[in-house]
Amino acid sequence: MRKPIVVLAAALVAVSACTPGSKPTPTSKAPAAISTDVAKAGPVTLTVWDQEVLGGQNEQMQKLNAAFHSTYPNVTIKRVSRSFTDLEKTLRLALSGGSPPDVVEANQGYGIMAALVKAGALVSLDPYDAVYGFRKRFPQGLSQLNSVTPDGKTIGSGSLYGVAMTGEAVGIYYNTDKLKKLGVQPPVTWGQFEQDLATAKSKGETPLYLGNLEKFPGIHEFGVLLGQTTGKDALRDLVFGRGGSWTDPSVVQAAQKLADWAKKGYFPSTVNADKYNDSPGPFAKGEGVFLIGGPWFAADLQKKMGDKVRFMLPPPARAGGTIPATLGGPGLPLVITARSKHPDVAAAYINFMTTPQAMDVVTETGGLAAVKPASAEPVTALSRDLFTAWRIASDNDILVPYLDYSTTTFLDTLGGVLQEIIAGRKTAQQGMRDAQRDYAAFLAKK
Repeated sequence: MRKPIVVLAAALVAVSACTPGSKPTPTSKAPAAISTDVAKAGPVTLTVWDQEVLGGQNEQMQKLNAAFHSTYPNVTIKRVSRSFTDLEKTLRLALSGGSPPDVVEANQGYGIMAALVKAGALVSLDPYDAVYGFRKRFPQGLSQLNSVTPDGKTIGSGSLYGVAMTGEAVGIYYNTDKLKKLGVQPPVTWGQFEQDLATAKSKGETPLYLGNLEKFPGIHEFGVLLGQTTGKDALRDLVFGRGGSWTDPSVVQAAQKLADWAKKGYFPSTVNADKYNDSPGPFAKGEGVFLIGGPWFAADLQKKMGDKVRFMLPPPARAGGTIPATLGGPGLPLVITARSKHPDVAAAYINFMTTPQAMDVVTETGGLAAVKPASAEPVTALSRDLFTAWRIASDNDILVPYLDYSTTTFLDTLGGVLQEIIAGRKTAQQGMRDAQRDYAAFLAKK
């Protein structure tokens, strides 16, 4: 689930200097030299690190790993699952240690994927793409965000380094019982949504649940607000370093709206002390009318709330109007580490985990499959909402990259800034100036 980035400077030192002259050298096999016969690889233990720790996500990985082992009994999957924050914090130790993982889920953007590519810590999937056809399997936009130039200086183009199992579009969950109690309908315009927030507050409800202890969650709220004030092309240019500034009026306007929501008491009083992964619990118990997030919450919310929870994309300015941009794209991609002893088996694993049959499992466990499943269809109202949102977002090309992709340290910088804005310790202008300093410094050295 999305998505923090941690500072990787120390990680890159560890990866490239664990012993003198030991900087990893990525595999560059010709497609003809790749073995797709997993059974002939002999006994193999494949170590896989993932952050699929929430209910449906965890079930999805368990089932797919078991299916892979059943298909290839000679391969034992050693799974290590941690929260996203913990996974990224320990990644540098794993890559520099004596027993590095073979496959990891590595966040896109400059902070993780591009930095690891620059350090020579990941294997290019281009030769494997020639064998398995990864790019043909996925929409172009999904493959682009998993692509990096070999020097690590540009994201969104270059070689393919990761393959994602799931898709993501950030939107708004809502408690149907709460809306009925408040006497309102699901909002069809942004103005109605904001009026619903005000109505909820006036009637003693917490309008919008947010657990922002880890800093990164507030980026989702901010991204949705940016979609209302800034066009998708300008946001893409900003994230990719092609133009714009974090102090542009439309960006500051979104930050100001976040500050206004906090000042009006739309978030829980413990907003910056609550854990993000715990969000389905309090929301299901009635803490909040709305919850901004992506499909990573769906399985737990469905289990706890049934048809009392639904999902929608952020509404447009006017009913039937242009759909605003929102954060999203491919889920966390599976990548192969350069020090894997079994890259061909690792590539076969990634292929297995992203087939239409695997997409059936993703769908059946409440996830949002990146590509069309072989046969499974969403069966609950909530899962249908998510699939409809994904289709609309994809068809209308409204998904913009997660904001933390912008620099190697932007999650820490922007997340911290937004936490301060929510707490009222910084103004929107002050916070965006801090973000811009980080951004400008990164671009100057890129």
